[in-house]
Amino acid sequence: MPGKKAAHETQVHSDQTWRERLRYFEAEQDALLRTIREFVEIESPSDNKPAADRMSRFLAERFAAFGGRPRVYPADDFGNNLQIDFPGREPGSGPGREKTKPVLLLGHFDTVYPLGTLATMPCHVADGRMHGPGVLDMKSGIALMLFAIEALQAWHSGLPRPVTVFLVSDEEVGSSSSRKITEALAMESAAVLVLEPAAGPRGAVKTARKGVGGYILTVKGVAAHAGLDPGKGHSAILELARQITAVSKLKDLRRGLSVNPGVIRGGTRTNVIAAEATAEIDVRIKIAKQAATLDRKFRSLKPFDKRCTLTIEGGINRMPMERTASVAALYKKAQAIAKHLDWKLEEAAVGGGSDGNFTAGIGIPTLDGMGGVGQGAHAVHEHIVISELPRRALLLAGMIESV
Repeated sequence: MPGKKAAHETQVHSDQTWRERLRYFEAEQDALLRTIREFVEIESPSDNKPAADRMSRFLAERFAAFGGRPRVYPADDFGNNLQIDFPGREPGSGPGREKTKPVLLLGHFDTVYPLGTLATMPCHVADGRMHGPGVLDMKSGIALMLFAIEALQAWHSGLPRPVTVFLVSDEEVGSSSSRKITEALAMESAAVLVLEPAAGPRGAVKTARKGVGGYILTVKGVAAHAGLDPGKGHSAILELARQITAVSKLKDLRRGLSVNPGVIRGGTRTNVIAAEATAEIDVRIKIAKQAATLDRKFRSLKPFDKRCTLTIEGGINRMPMERTASVAALYKKAQAIAKHLDWKLEEAAVGGGSDGNFTAGIGIPTLDGMGGVGQGAHAVHEHIVISELPRRALLLAGMIESV
């Protein structure tokens, strides 16, 4: 097998060795596709615990077959989160020898698609692409983890270093059941590689992500008959409209700060002056210090109509993943691996958040967007580009070695 070298010697592999490794994954491409299809055809929406638990059990069995030790974290409202530990070949023991920290491979198996979506959006291959619900975001990423681990075991007669895989069940809905576990595992790891989809059709890895949050602004007014007593009412809807105008002025796109009132509810009947109205507001920030400033502005909102009252709930859920020196260093390692294949691996900063925001936010070196290449995440045209799979698997295997 190609690449039988000690851990952390990736940089001395020859171009020929890297090409042989790529051919290894090209020969495995059909098996990799079959695995991805298996994963996609086990539907696992975030809000369906029985379905998500079925996926968790299936993944535990698949990773255990390659020597992983599964650990299940039960969750009440979502699927059970899954950790799989793979031991590495330790360099020996004695004075001055420290245990090698694992690399954390991070991902999620929940999807945004309701149970039954496969009936109208079946998993299929066409024109060099595999289509299906969750195929890009991010079941192909989980399959890449499995195949990279299998390859490293073959090349090194065992993993060259410990690897921890953590697959969460609720990333698409805020990671409330998994966040603390993610952060605890990251603190014990040398680095985190996030198998979320790559950025764009060129397959860039993600070295920065915006922070993500949400606020719920509720207005309580005074109800009255719109025809008989219009002067006695104080409309929560009218007040909310004024507040939305004020809140929208908080955005500063030049500085990477966006504010979007996305859902509005209010009123009961057209002939009743509304007693209550609510807006759900999405916010995105580029740098961590924007969080406190934005939060203060939200919580200092005052009613225009003094007979109305405001309630503000929410905040930033995921702090930004900023391009720190440690993130840039991981990207440099990934670039070096890609260069052996004459592959110009690009980096990107994106507006969406992932669980990589959590690990980067606590100072652990994190590289995101290590997963499949494609388009249409969360959409009916979601797909991956099949020809990109071998080198994405090789990139992941190389990064596990070199971190």
